[in-house]
Order: sequence, then structure tokens, then C-alpha cells
Amino acid sequence: MTMNEFLEYLRQGNPVTADTDMHQYMHQLAQAAMLVTNELNNAYHEQEEIVSLFSRIIGKPVDASFRMFPPFYTECGKNIFIGKNVFINCGCHFQDQGGIYIGDDVLIGSYVVLATINHGQAPKERGNNYPAPIHIGNKVWIGSHATILPGVTIGENAVVAAGAVVTKDVPANAIVGGVPAKIIKTIEEGTAE
Repeated sequence: MTMNEFLEYLRQGNPVTADTDMHQYMHQLAQAAMLVTNELNNAYHEQEEIVSLFSRIIGKPVDASFRMFPPFYTECGKNIFIGKNVFINCGCHFQDQGGIYIGDDVLIGSYVVLATINHGQAPKERGNNYPAPIHIGNKVWIGSHATILPGVTIGENAVVAAGAVVTKDVPANAIVGGVPAKIIKTIEEGTAE
């Protein structure tokens, strides 16, 4: 199985059983990601260097409009897909084995966690991994310390309040907050706050 076939296998939500060759391959991808994130996180870099390093982490070009304040953490990296004019603040952790899709004009606050992997609930299956992708629409703003769980889609223009734990899909133009996150209000077209 090639890396791209394996990544597609994960994006489709297929499980990875503990102590198998696939599980070991997941760990190899994590080691490769840690090498480049270590380079990103442990020295000062001009913006062009950050774009280049992040492109290496995800294995594909990132648009020159991409902005990030390191540090940044991931255990795979290769299943991250980034649109244009995306900003990622410091301390974010993208657990992307299941696939993370980020649209255009997205703002991600500091220390946000995007988690695409669950473990088995039964003790004998606890080491097994169950991936599900996260989709973030265009013009979404995710506040600091928010956590987005596996399988969640966040609709265009939505806002996730700081500290929220998002366990289910967020409609377009909604503002959600809390643990678990619930709709607080809807953004009206053309309003500014």
C-alpha cells in the first residue's frame, strides 16, 4: 500500500488495528512529521520559510497567503488540506490521520485542537484507531483553545467560541460555544460586531 492509498484509507474512516503493519506505518508517518515540526518550532523563521516548512509537513504546496505563528504540532501532517488566506495561531495541534480540510479565509486561534482519531471504547480495542475527517468551511473563525472532534463539519462563516468542544456539525453562519458546543446565535448577513 502506498502512502496516498493509506491516507485515503484513513479518510474513508477505515479502522487501524493496534499492533499491525498499518498501525506501525501510522507511527512512521508521525516520526516523519515530528522531524519537520521540530525544525519549524525550534528556530525563528521568516514567513516564506514557514510556508515552505508547512508545505513539507503536509506534503503539498501551501498558498503564499498562508500565515502561521509556531509552534505547531501534528502526528501525520500528510492528511491536511489548506485553502488560501488561512491563519493558524500558535500552539495548535492537528491530529490529521482522518483528514483535515480547511477552506479559504479561515482563522484558527491559539491552542486549537483538531482531532480526527478516536480509540475503541472496549478495553481490548482501546489501542485501535477509528478515523473520521474534519471539514472547515470558508471564512470560519475558530477561537483559542477550542477542540473539534472527529467527523465534524463546520459550515461557512461559522464562529466557534474560545474553549468550545465541538462534537457535532455546525451550520453555516452559526456561532457556537460551550462544552459540548451549542448554537448561541446566527450571524445575519452584513452585520458587524
